[in-house]
Amino acid sequence: MCGRFELNTKFDNLPKVLKRDYPSGLDSKYETQNLIRPNDPVLVIKNEGRIKTTFMSWGLISPWAKDPFDKERPRPFNARLESLEEKKLFSGSWKHKRCLVPASGFFEKKYRIRKKNYETFWLGGIWSKWISLDGGEIESFCILTTEPNELIKPFHHRMPVVIPNGYEEKWIEQFKDANQLKNLLPIILGWSTDGWLIEDAKKKETDQMSLF
Repeated sequence: MCGRFELNTKFDNLPKVLKRDYPSGLDSKYETQNLIRPNDPVLVIKNEGRIKTTFMSWGLISPWAKDPFDKERPRPFNARLESLEEKKLFSGSWKHKRCLVPASGFFEKKYRIRKKNYETFWLGGIWSKWISLDGGEIESFCILTTEPNELIKPFHHRMPVVIPNGYEEKWIEQFKDANQLKNLLPIILGWSTDGWLIEDAKKKETDQMSLF
């Protein structure tokens, strides 16, 4: 499960692909975030014919929902990778609307999981677009989860899908048919534990902040 994460990377140090096409004024208004929760607006990369950085709400809104703000209807913030194609809410997005979420760490219980070198990494997600009768749009997403690797297994029975650097364009590519999804398998079978660590989420890091 991934229900909390952070993005403590300064704008100048964000991955270059994220800064190709981003919202006007983001470079001056951007702020790091120590704790990002479901329903928060989140920086996301998508592909609708071209790669674009935008903000989406964390918690997938069904495209056919009558009221996207109905609190009685669940807005999943995670989706199990193994069963995406079996669920109507997720299957279309899995085929055509995959996204990338930049993070510098994520949280499980009282622990933070991050790169040892504080490098920004990508959480793999899927997104959806809700359109009102008058043409208003709301874009939302959820983060994919998979079986835990040896690093996460002692703390949780699930972990977020992490997309390795260099596979950004492949992950959000618009595929023509479901068979092309098989090309993603080599990059989503589980990320290597090399270069990662788990630490107390309350650990003081004053000396390391200059690295962001």
